[in-house]
Amino acid sequence: MKQIEGAKEIYDRIPIPAELSERIQEEVNKAARKRRRAAEIRRIRNGLTAAAAAAAVFVTALNTNTVFAENASKVPVIGSIAKVLTFRSYETETEDLKITVDIPSVEMIREDLKGTEEAVNEEIHRLCQEYGDEAVLRAREYRQAFLDTGGTEEEWAAHNIEIRVWYEIKAQTDRYLSLAVMGTESWTSAYSETRYYNFDLNTGKLLTLQDLLGENYRETADRCIRSRMEEQMETGEGVYWPDEFKGVDENTKFYVNESGNPVIVFEKYEIAPGSEGSPEFEIPREGERAG
Repeated sequence: MKQIEGAKEIYDRIPIPAELSERIQEEVNKAARKRRRAAEIRRIRNGLTAAAAAAAVFVTALNTNTVFAENASKVPVIGSIAKVLTFRSYETETEDLKITVDIPSVEMIREDLKGTEEAVNEEIHRLCQEYGDEAVLRAREYRQAFLDTGGTEEEWAAHNIEIRVWYEIKAQTDRYLSLAVMGTESWTSAYSETRYYNFDLNTGKLLTLQDLLGENYRETADRCIRSRMEEQMETGEGVYWPDEFKGVDENTKFYVNESGNPVIVFEKYEIAPGSEGSPEFEIPREGERAG
């Protein structure tokens, strides 16, 4: 018991990476400053070049093409917004805990969409920070419980505990950008989180299932998912709990794939045994395809 109490006392004196929040915020601020500088330089450079070229073409067209001149005022804004994904990354490591963080940022060129950019980046950065902080606290509690139940420092160190916060681009086409931001902890599958951000690059707005599948998106998705579950169970390709599937709604997680189809993602154990992982179901769209 004295050994355990001594270990606890030593552990309590070890500063947990409390700088995690500060480090993440620092990197967020760096990325923001870098984005602003790059955007300003790009805006000035592109503005001068594009303005000169466009002015020359436009004036020539007005002077030589009557139809063009008559319809010039009717031409809509053409082209989609440009989006660039950047990130800052760092690692923090103690004797028994490793933290790896990659912070993504979404950039939009069009000024009228800067509000969307700021809101999304603020949410992404908050998610990274909150998940990292909570994961460190869970690791601390888990370590203490391990020691209190007879585990040794050496045995704990052998766990190679790692906390990861990172992102993955699910699809990037001329119409859509789909981004997943994830947090995982190597010692447990009970704590993990994934958020999906799906952008329409023509408008800069975040997509919903209804945007992609229409007003009857619930019926469309539910019918497809139930059919796929039945097929896979009949062929032995998957094991599901059909009664646990209650249908999709506006909060259902999904990403957009390269074909422009939404892919519904379920949590582990939500509709299937843990051996099935996190089941995914692609929902084909009717009519025009993206990409």
